[in-house]
Amino acid sequence: MAQKRFIIEVEKAKEASEGRPSRGPVYRSLFAKDGFPAPIQGLNSCWDVFRLSVEKYPSNPMLGRREIVDGKPGKYKWLTYKEVYDQVMKVGNSIRSCGYGEGVKCGIYGANSAEWIMSMQACNAHGLYCVPLYDTLGAGAIEFIICHAEVSIAFAEEKKIPELLKTFPNATKYLKTIVSFGKVTPEQKQEVENSGLEIYSWDEFLQVGQNQSFDLPIKKRSDICTIMYTSGTTGDPKGVLISNESIITLLAGVKRLLESVNEQLTEKDVYISYLPLAHIFDRVIEETFIWHGASIGFWRGDVKLLIEDVGELKPTIFCAVPRVLDRVYSGLTQKISSGGFLKKTLFNFAYSYKLNNMKKGLRHGEASPLLDKIVFDKVKQGLGGRVRLILSGAAPLSAHVEGYLRVVTCAHVLQGYGLTETCAGTFVSLPNEIEMLGTVGPPVPNVDVCLESVPEMGYDALASTPRGEICVKGKTLFAGYYKREDLTKEVLIDEWFHTGDIGEWQPNGSMKIIDRKKNIFKLSQGEYVAVENLENIYGQVSSIESIWVYGNSFEAFLVAVVNPSKQALEHWAQENGISMDFNSLCEDARAKSYIIEELSKIAKEKKLKGFEFIKAVHLDSIPFDMERDLITPTYKKKRPQLLKYYQNAIDNMYKSGSKPSA
Repeated sequence: MAQKRFIIEVEKAKEASEGRPSRGPVYRSLFAKDGFPAPIQGLNSCWDVFRLSVEKYPSNPMLGRREIVDGKPGKYKWLTYKEVYDQVMKVGNSIRSCGYGEGVKCGIYGANSAEWIMSMQACNAHGLYCVPLYDTLGAGAIEFIICHAEVSIAFAEEKKIPELLKTFPNATKYLKTIVSFGKVTPEQKQEVENSGLEIYSWDEFLQVGQNQSFDLPIKKRSDICTIMYTSGTTGDPKGVLISNESIITLLAGVKRLLESVNEQLTEKDVYISYLPLAHIFDRVIEETFIWHGASIGFWRGDVKLLIEDVGELKPTIFCAVPRVLDRVYSGLTQKISSGGFLKKTLFNFAYSYKLNNMKKGLRHGEASPLLDKIVFDKVKQGLGGRVRLILSGAAPLSAHVEGYLRVVTCAHVLQGYGLTETCAGTFVSLPNEIEMLGTVGPPVPNVDVCLESVPEMGYDALASTPRGEICVKGKTLFAGYYKREDLTKEVLIDEWFHTGDIGEWQPNGSMKIIDRKKNIFKLSQGEYVAVENLENIYGQVSSIESIWVYGNSFEAFLVAVVNPSKQALEHWAQENGISMDFNSLCEDARAKSYIIEELSKIAKEKKLKGFEFIKAVHLDSIPFDMERDLITPTYKKKRPQLLKYYQNAIDNMYKSGSKPSA
């Protein structure tokens, strides 16, 4: 049987020329063989997405949160599309009454909530740039973003107000108005007013513009609707400019894709909102739900209670990062292994039987309907009983977890890939295609994709197994980095965005991510680590000569290989009454703990984030050298070679490394 191929070629390969490496053929999705989806009439901005849904589905439940009754979480309580619209109009009028209009930058800071969405929609309505302030970018990032984007007004979750005030006095050069999603304390009011700014509680702010009404400006597709900051390799976050066009083009592509695999969204769909709205992945999914008149329920903000919130909300679509799905997986496998012999035997039988049928090409609903009812229904109920699509993004999902969940959750588990710069979804795997396990699937039907050779890493886009840097072209691309023309030019070359990720085309047209071109990687919880930056910080510790920091997107923490300073380590040993030679000291567990402590000290002092701390070390008494091909003549670290050389040590560190609590 000839293998299905989910891509079509639209442009021939190109040989290397004028200093540009060779590039493979350009492909697009099979679902776009007759062209990309046409722009939708009347849809020119993110505001239209919401406005049209309010007209079509005024009484549909739109945003929900759990009521807390006598300290216990109760049912979800909903605001309809019309109720949300009415509040958004009030927020918009108040923003305008304060003198802010088109092109003004408005910060939004805090966990996902109805107020977050309303503030964003008010920005969309009046042509302000919505600038999410995202705190895991580091201590100084909020201040950096406010000053770099020149944010004039900021909305913030009540408990984030103290964080926001830490950006004073620098941020007050730009920031003039603060609105709390909740209340404001008299002390906060005093502090803000002393700095010459205004601060409002949510209820107060809704009243500010109550006797005024403002015309909404005409919004163009090319208008920027949001500036999303993303972590750069070197220190400062970069502001990614996203236009209305990017988002509405993506929506049309997602719609075409879901219809092509017969999984279209309807107004009856329900989504659990817990992944940060400050990230593009969640933002575009929520836009998609709003566009279909569907419902969005917010979690309570505690990862330990997430599954309970899911049980109450009963969502139909569940988006996750691998870290969350790993949790679901280990929870399930633990439950099963602690069950009795009969239960275990039945489960294992059911699992193999269904998996084999899926491998034979049966759709997951037809692979074992009876066993789904008897055995797998409990798992399904654990996610509320209605989940039909589980979408994983932000970092690679291990194939065994993906395969397992495809069988036991009775839902499609799809892995996607995209960047803030490509407006999230650029590739996504397809339902019922078991060969796509471990890949991110074919391109979404609104972009063109090619691979570009990376000769210095040995990747050839013209080889029989094409490998190279993934490059993307299309209307979903960002409009550039805010105030960083130089960085924009580095990655946007002849309309092609260079992602920095190395991919390998599979025979069926799906993409497998195999490497990263620059020294920046993601941990399993989706956090970026700029490794050179960390090595520079840790390199300041006096008891070490040099350090190579390692992590990957299947693990949640960092490890390191360290060349300790002979003098410092021997001095420490002497002080602690340990007598052994330098080589033996490097093997000693106490010496390792001492080095980890020293690294943690500087990490705390430099205010590194938890996931940037080193959790395990391997001490090598011989410095990294050219003889073993570990460094270049200019002493730059050769990372692929270091990985190869220390692979065993790394495996051992991850096995023994104290698993940090999630």
